[in-house]
Amino acid sequence: MTTLLLIEQVLNGLQSGIMLFLMAAGLTLIFGVMGLINLAQGTHNMINAIAAAAVAGATGSFVLALLASLAAAAAAGAIIEVGVIRRLYDRDHLDQVLATFALILILSEATRWAFGSFPLYLDVPQALSGPVTLPGGIQYPAYRLLIIVIGLAVAGGLFLLIARTRIGIQIRAGESDREMIAALGVDISRLYTLILRLAGSWTPQPPNRSGRRRRL
Repeated sequence: MTTLLLIEQVLNGLQSGIMLFLMAAGLTLIFGVMGLINLAQGTHNMINAIAAAAVAGATGSFVLALLASLAAAAAAGAIIEVGVIRRLYDRDHLDQVLATFALILILSEATRWAFGSFPLYLDVPQALSGPVTLPGGIQYPAYRLLIIVIGLAVAGGLFLLIARTRIGIQIRAGESDREMIAALGVDISRLYTLILRLAGSWTPQPPNRSGRRRRL
């Protein structure tokens, strides 16, 4: 194996790992910080993907698709938190598992009813469709490189949010003692709604062999 091939495979592994991190970051934030088991976290990615594919198909704009994905993530997170999750904070983990698993079934079938069972596609923007020349003459896809950069930025941002900001302190304090932080004047319900909005993040996917990214 040549050095260039080894570096390329390392980058591929890093990109795949960061994709998994982006998909799991919301679940980690909710369960690790809030102590809530939300099995329906994956449906956020589904809603984001469908919103992006639908808007891109209607407008042909990747930027608008990205904005629609973010808006869908925020709206879905807020609606699910207010309608379902808020009633589960004081329940045991079994109730949380059952309720959020029911959400998976409901949202999956609703999506199938609204959009059908056929895959939706989203074209990679022209600016990111080609390779980038890295030091050493390595040709690496621009879109995959962008995923790596975004993933590292998200990881750093989440760390700073939880460990270095006032909101992060309130989040961690709310998990330790919700009654005390509420007595100090913090609206814990609004705070947790914010977390659910942040957790429903858009997750990029690598292009498939046809040059498109598959969305289900």
